[in-house]
Amino acid sequence: MSAPAANLLSIVVPAYNEEAVLAMFHRRLAAVLDALDMAGEIVYVNDGSDDGTLAMLYALQQSDGRVAVLDLSRNYGKEIALSAGLDHARGAAVVVIDADLQDPPELIPALVARWREGYDVVYARRLEREGESFMKKTTASIFYRLARRMSQVEIPADTGDFRLLSRRAVEALGRLREQHRFMKGLFAWIGYPQIAVPYRRAARAGGRTKWNYWRLWNLAIEGITSFSLAPLRLATYFGLSVAGLAFLFAAWIIIKTLWLGEAVRGYPTIMVTLLFLGGTQLVAIGILGEYVGRIFNESKRRPLYFVQGYRPAPAVRGGPDEDLA
Repeated sequence: MSAPAANLLSIVVPAYNEEAVLAMFHRRLAAVLDALDMAGEIVYVNDGSDDGTLAMLYALQQSDGRVAVLDLSRNYGKEIALSAGLDHARGAAVVVIDADLQDPPELIPALVARWREGYDVVYARRLEREGESFMKKTTASIFYRLARRMSQVEIPADTGDFRLLSRRAVEALGRLREQHRFMKGLFAWIGYPQIAVPYRRAARAGGRTKWNYWRLWNLAIEGITSFSLAPLRLATYFGLSVAGLAFLFAAWIIIKTLWLGEAVRGYPTIMVTLLFLGGTQLVAIGILGEYVGRIFNESKRRPLYFVQGYRPAPAVRGGPDEDLA
């Protein structure tokens, strides 16, 4: 990749079926970039959309020379789409933001101001989450706090992907090519000076969210298993605890039988105990399987993504010499 432009701010926007909101999002983002004292580049990443998103992105590029369009070969998921956008961003600083307008582009100048103070990562922390159900807010809060306690790195609470990264931070992330990518954890793992900028998250401006509870559950598992061995340790400690209780219970039965002469009974107790132990063993095997599956996928060393097409921003000179993966 060519050297980054010193006065260029890149905006990475993953897009999957965002046709309903793209035009509104781009108008607001363009207005913010027009007011900044930096040149702008907007890297839209089409993550295998099956609606009119790609055609709209090309139309935006025709009307705004700051737009670059990166079209991935299929839908890889948001985490890899973000990585692809970061690989192709050319600015001295890079902002990551979603296109659904829940994260306001108008906050970008505040992120830039903190970056100029010397911070490598400036993340936007949510004070409120409008347009989300009580259940989603509660489960999100539990996940962030659980992840912070279990993870080997401190993942900021109430923080999504909306943030600014310095060129040094972007290059550090580019060296992390693991298949199972939990970007919030990777942003924290690289270290460097980081600071929060609070904001109020709005409701989605249009279209439908792609994150149902099943996908959020899988993302939570991804986040915990990618940055913590705690589930394996918990399974071990739980197994030791159950074994200790079983030993004490067996000793009690022996003593009661020998001293009190009570006949050995308890068929229901035996069945419940066997089923309980069998269930805990299956849970432990499942936890172990999650980690073994990740080892299996990482051992293949497949590229993160393939690019179907890349059109750099006409108004921004320089850029990648080749498509990264």
